[in-house]
Amino acid sequence: MAFVNVINCCLDSIRELSEEFKDAVVYLDAGCTESFKFLGALPILLELGALAVCSLESVSTIDSAVGWNQNSDAQTKVVFFTCRLLSDSHRYILRRLTAHKQVSQCTIYTSISETGHSAYPGSPLGPDAYHEYQSLLVQDYEEFMKKNDSKITTTHAHNKGNLIPEDEEGWLQLTPRAGDDTPKSPSFITGHVGQKMIAYVYHFPLIICPFSPKFFVLPSEGSVSEAYLSAEQENAISSGLPLLSTGTFHDGEDVPPGVALTSQFLYHLTTKMDLKLEIFSLGDMSRAIGKLITDMSSLYDVGRRKRSAGLLLIDRTVDLLTACSHGDSLVDRIFSSVPRGTRTAAKGSQNQPNIPRAPLDVQIPLADVVQEIPPKTNLQLFESFLHGWSSYNSGTQINSLVSVGEDFSECELLNGFLVSTESFNGTPYLESTLDRRTKDSTVLLKKLLLEALRKEKISVNPKADLQVMIKALCKTQSCFMRNKGIIQLAAATSYAMSETHRAKWDSFVSAEKILNISAGDTSQDLSSQMCDIINKSCFGESESASQGLFSVEDAFLLTVTGYILAGENFPTSGSTGPFSWQEEHFLKEAIVDAILENPKLAKYKFLNGLFNDLEANLKKQKDSGETTEIPSKAVESDDDQWGNWGEEEEDADKDTSNENVYSDMQLKLELRDRVDNLFKYLHKLTSLKGNKGIRELVSSLESSIGGDDPYSRKGLLYKLLTRILNKYDVPGLEYHSSTVGRLFKSGFGRFGLGQVKPSLSDQNVILVFVVGGMNGIEVLEAHEALSESGRADIEVILGGTTFLTPADMLDLLLGDSSYI
Repeated sequence: MAFVNVINCCLDSIRELSEEFKDAVVYLDAGCTESFKFLGALPILLELGALAVCSLESVSTIDSAVGWNQNSDAQTKVVFFTCRLLSDSHRYILRRLTAHKQVSQCTIYTSISETGHSAYPGSPLGPDAYHEYQSLLVQDYEEFMKKNDSKITTTHAHNKGNLIPEDEEGWLQLTPRAGDDTPKSPSFITGHVGQKMIAYVYHFPLIICPFSPKFFVLPSEGSVSEAYLSAEQENAISSGLPLLSTGTFHDGEDVPPGVALTSQFLYHLTTKMDLKLEIFSLGDMSRAIGKLITDMSSLYDVGRRKRSAGLLLIDRTVDLLTACSHGDSLVDRIFSSVPRGTRTAAKGSQNQPNIPRAPLDVQIPLADVVQEIPPKTNLQLFESFLHGWSSYNSGTQINSLVSVGEDFSECELLNGFLVSTESFNGTPYLESTLDRRTKDSTVLLKKLLLEALRKEKISVNPKADLQVMIKALCKTQSCFMRNKGIIQLAAATSYAMSETHRAKWDSFVSAEKILNISAGDTSQDLSSQMCDIINKSCFGESESASQGLFSVEDAFLLTVTGYILAGENFPTSGSTGPFSWQEEHFLKEAIVDAILENPKLAKYKFLNGLFNDLEANLKKQKDSGETTEIPSKAVESDDDQWGNWGEEEEDADKDTSNENVYSDMQLKLELRDRVDNLFKYLHKLTSLKGNKGIRELVSSLESSIGGDDPYSRKGLLYKLLTRILNKYDVPGLEYHSSTVGRLFKSGFGRFGLGQVKPSLSDQNVILVFVVGGMNGIEVLEAHEALSESGRADIEVILGGTTFLTPADMLDLLLGDSSYI
């Protein structure tokens, strides 16, 4: 039986393009760069004959070295990979094309299908999107080259390789134009317009970030992951999350762009993997995606000889609690602790709002473990290499390039990243950590490090910590390169398990257990625990980093967690929410005090516009030595007022004091109104089980799979897979009939030839995709559910819109993407 391996599928698709890469300059946008880093595909591009691999959005002085060894009449072949809409990438593609002397062939691979381009709201491209864009790109390129052909001698070095300024405002419009203004900018062209450039546009759907052969997410800076999943309405909580499930079905005309693009991606991904799908969904947005994928299938697709597979679509909003919790997963710890790369300055669609997903590019700090390899040595070798390169007129170029070394810091030169293809005896390192809990993953990494040290004939105490073992493997550059996979993952683990980060994570785990246990008692116990956490966070802010105490942002996250738990356990305690009026009043007052003490909380959407007022109020309180309470001058006795009668100067002072008091009162009243809106929003989160099907599902899962033990709480995905693999019915799970199935049902069904509804457990391959994103603990629990079922004949492939950390969830729920 052939196993499904998303990594091999991606790499095989890249290798199929070997003829396109030969003698070509390859440009990757930010999302494709993330994908190719996880795949370890950057060296493969060079092995297949690429001259260089460069960034599409970010110009580097090093990029100008690409064509130095070419003759002045040589023509360049350029290949672009993008996971954005072509209209969004156009200005960058045109800028990179005009940076070369002359381009003979331009090939563009985009992960967005033609249907996805034409159906996107406000898209300038129609049903024949690829052909239209080919013509428009050639037209723009030729017009631009003609206009700049007469300016060959102007500003030689100032804007070399950057004919369109990086700070140019606006977008180059993708509409056929006659006489329209082309971009005006200083230029440097070393050749002239000759042979017409040929452009090709192809669909390349396999732009994904695979953590393992069985788990992937979408790139953080791609149009699919950035497109909004829900518009602002009653049942929406965030543009980056699906709607709360209410049983409402959404027709194709009403679906948000993120839903349409996700359905297009899943259809083409599974088609590329030769999978024939039986589609099931849980949640309103998943139901809409399932319908769109079913409508895209044709009789030809159904009749082809493909491997049968089940596709299970799940809305993230069906289980918000797991995404907000801190689970026993090393990968979750790494992504929550290790610094991430910064997002590029690339703009998304100007017609639709985009969700700024957290970058997946983990910047593993290696400077401390490879101190024996000074970065200056690398730059000196690079300089020597450049001086030895025979090239026409390259003297000034070499000088400008060597000087770029001064701009690189040690940290920039010595940052690592996670690669899913680095392995030990065929077992990828990253996959081995996904399948184990934190302690077991750390022990395994130590064993792998000791094995690597033994092969390198380096003796180290087996009881030494990770840092000592990593440094031993970095003694020489050759040893470092041979073992870079295990070194980078071990360095990320060492950073995530350092005292500061470990203490903070463990504190979260303990607090969540306490909230979970309190939720099993009474609403009063739970609300008092939440108030205690909020109050302590106000006074422990300065010591939180060193002692593992919670910051106020952490307390907000735990408040959201507590409210979701309250909604599950006390759905009818209050008239509008899970808590009584008094319990909720104490929570509100604690949050108001926390905000007054921490103006930085104004970054959350429900406090927009209050930062300056909160900052001024805190400064005034500190200067006067007062507390956040309303000053006592606000309430004066009648005797004091009559005593000041007729004294003008004292009256003036009194008026000023009253103005300050009124300002304080006004701020606090405004703040209370904002906090009231926050709690109305939290009430919405507690009604996640409003859909009858979802409510029946969750109650049945909790009653049958260890739902009573607060210490062994499992996520919904684990309970769902356990029930499916044991061949039990799942309430609320909808099956999407295929084209042939609908034909049998509507036509041949009258003759008793109706199609039997298939079961997910009958499929040898089950692809689970969580709309809105998933985290590492869910991957681990899914593997545990499969292992416990004893179904060795089934493969479970997991995927999600993005990789979520608890901080990401807090940002989605309370940040700029929130519909609070």
